[in-house]
Amino acid sequence: MTNGDMAVSEGTRVFLNFSVSLEDGSEVDSNFGGDPVDFEVGDGSLLPGFERLLFGMSAGERQIFTVPPEDAFGQPNENNVQRIPRAQFDDDSELEIGLVFSFADASGGELPGMVVAHDDEQVTVDFNHPLAGRSILFDVLVHRVEPVELH
Repeated sequence: MTNGDMAVSEGTRVFLNFSVSLEDGSEVDSNFGGDPVDFEVGDGSLLPGFERLLFGMSAGERQIFTVPPEDAFGQPNENNVQRIPRAQFDDDSELEIGLVFSFADASGGELPGMVVAHDDEQVTVDFNHPLAGRSILFDVLVHRVEPVELH
C-alpha cells in the first residue's frame, strides 16, 4: 500500500482544507484558498464528531458532512447561563446584548460569555458555545494522508 492510497484512520497525519458553515449557508470558519492545515488523528485538534467523519477518506477526496449538534458543539445547557451582579462590570463598560466578554474560569483559564440581557442590577451571560444547538456543515478536502512517525 503506497502513501497515496492511505486512508484517514488512527495513527495518521491528515493535511486538509475545510470550511465550517451553518445550515443557512453562513460561513463560520474556512481555510480554503489558504495552505492546508495538518493534524494527527486523536490529538484533539478536531472535535471527535468531526474527526470520525474523516475516517476512510483519502487524498483528493472532498465531502460535505452535516454534523448534528451532539457531534459538534453540543446542545445549549441552561446551567451555562449565569446572572452576574452589574457591580462586577466596570461602570464604563457599555453593556450590549450580543457583546462577548472574557471571564476567568475556576482553573484560571479564559471563558467567553455573551451578554443576553442586562439591567441596573444584573447582567445575564450565556457561556454556551455560540454554535451550541446548531447543525454544522463540514466541507473537507483531503490533500494528503501519512503515517504518523513514531518517536
